Amino acid sequence: MSIRLLSVLFTITGSLMMLTGPVRAGQEAPIAPTLDTKLENTRINVRDKNDTTLTPEDQQENPSDLNITANIRKALVEDKWLSVNAKNVKIITRNGTVTLRGPVENEAEKMQLQHIVKQMAGVVQLDNQLESKAP
Repeated sequence: MSIRLLSVLFTITGSLMMLTGPVRAGQEAPIAPTLDTKLENTRINVRDKNDTTLTPEDQQENPSDLNITANIRKALVEDKWLSVNAKNVKIITRNGTVTLRGPVENEAEKMQLQHIVKQMAGVVQLDNQLESKAP
């Protein structure tokens, strides 16, 4: 299984868990979030349709960029301080330039992700587009 496929599966699994929430024994998982959910992201989805906004599909397939993305994801998953949201941010690497996108809990977490990426071998530049929920 390729690193890209694993990354996509990891992202999908995390997204599904955020949508359905915890399920207790004997309880059916909800099929879809309710209309009043805080997960509403229509504006973000419209923004992502813009051809200038990078999405995970824009990830370069060369070994160097795939390796950078995999190493960043591994570092995020292993960091016990980070929230689930932070561990599931989008990581897009193109010619050594890493773009981070998605929600994080606060500015401190945003800075922690930035620090992790800047320490990675092969990273030329960082485009930090993370969105903090709280200051």
